Amino acid sequence: MTDLLSVLPHFPVGQYASLIPTLEKHGISTSDLLTLDAADIGKRTHLPLLNIKRLCNAVIEALHADLGVSPPRPGQQQAAISVTGTLKHNAASLAAQWQTISTLDPDLDHALAGGVPVGYVTEITGESGAGKSQFLLTLLLAVQLPPPHGLGRPAMYISTEAPMSTRRLYQIMAAHPALNSMDPADRPSLDNIISTETADLESQDHILTYQVPVAIERRNIGLLVLDSVATNFRAEFERSAGQASNMGARSTELVRLGMHLHHLARKYNLAVVVANQVADRFGSTTLGPGSGSGFGPKTPVIPASSAAPRHNHYHVMGRSTQESPLATRSRPITEITNLPSSLPPPSSKPPSTMPPPATPYTPYGSSNPDPSPAPALLLDHQQRWFTGWGDDPFADYALKTPSLGLVWSTQIAARIALFKRAVYTRRTGGRWALDDDDPDNYQGRDDEDEQVAALQSWRRWMKVVYAPHAAASGPALDSLTGGAAGGAVEFEVTMGGVRAVKKGG
Repeated sequence: MTDLLSVLPHFPVGQYASLIPTLEKHGISTSDLLTLDAADIGKRTHLPLLNIKRLCNAVIEALHADLGVSPPRPGQQQAAISVTGTLKHNAASLAAQWQTISTLDPDLDHALAGGVPVGYVTEITGESGAGKSQFLLTLLLAVQLPPPHGLGRPAMYISTEAPMSTRRLYQIMAAHPALNSMDPADRPSLDNIISTETADLESQDHILTYQVPVAIERRNIGLLVLDSVATNFRAEFERSAGQASNMGARSTELVRLGMHLHHLARKYNLAVVVANQVADRFGSTTLGPGSGSGFGPKTPVIPASSAAPRHNHYHVMGRSTQESPLATRSRPITEITNLPSSLPPPSSKPPSTMPPPATPYTPYGSSNPDPSPAPALLLDHQQRWFTGWGDDPFADYALKTPSLGLVWSTQIAARIALFKRAVYTRRTGGRWALDDDDPDNYQGRDDEDEQVAALQSWRRWMKVVYAPHAAASGPALDSLTGGAAGGAVEFEVTMGGVRAVKKGG
């Protein structure tokens, strides 16, 4: 504290004469009072915490007064609120600052309320071949366009899997009608795309923490793409046998990554887009109430004789449940261990000579000391609103779950789910006809011609799961109108990028 009077010559040190000698003995400076927690100072000096907090507050108030930035007194608080212009932003200024990056397709932009928002972290998730990379490459070019389609700024692409496809970028620029019709001087360029690769989580953290902020400031980056966010986390935390011990460390790293990406998006006013993988959602052997997802009794039931069922559903008391790999953690052990009667009973143990355990105390009027949680509180029930899969009780596609679980879902502002479905050609009566159903549905028939099926093409859909600026899409995939009312928007991958499929045309 020897520097206190040099920093604040008029500070009333007499009021804290009992504290200052001890603080000086332990080398506590004025900067320590401003930066260290009072509990840490108390551990070093063994002084009362209340007195330390009073001294710290007095130093802060004295500094504010010396700099002329003293906060208003309690009696002046109401007057300060009524002063015009005290808020940083109002509705008009926020609307003027709102910016999005277009997908270069009007129907897809309509479903996204203009495009990918600036200042937020957006995730594009889907299985392999659903079109994630096509969306990302289109955004890398669109951000270079002037408003309202882009920001007129460069982009940065960080890959954790395969290198960025420059050949595909050239193909989109040459084939997209909105890009090839532009003047060559205004057309997007690969020179405005910075790309790098990271092979593990350590190098990824180093790039995002040190190299990315410098590149953003030097190049005025408007779009940061991470493709994909799950690869390095899976390699780092799921390669060992004891996965449960790594869940806490993985959750901590996911929260830190999400906070850092959000900080970059807000500080530099750029859009952060990450691609994410999906995992198959498996069924469960859970029996008993409280484990269903609450779809009504009209949900179609899959025959038990099916050799390869399409859904990961199971039916309990007339309800269909759809469970992700994380869903069993939200149920009590009594439900998880309730096995079907068809399984063999466990081996019997010899009788114990110890007295039976005492009956646990049960409050008066309670018949069940360990009640099961309500169905609405289970992850099995709630995940339909934030994963993108499971919200349609009549869905005829396999259910998926975005990787990295619920922890990562809380770190992103928007989630866009991409779906794909195979279109097959099958021979009926010696002729070939298109059919977009699974060829497994035609196995086991007497007509040998109808068992022959070949993959013809793929149909793809984009669905807004949740976003701060756009309404969520409906559960249906096949609909005449895309958007919140009509369900997901069907699109196709062309030479010029992604393009919505026109309905009824």
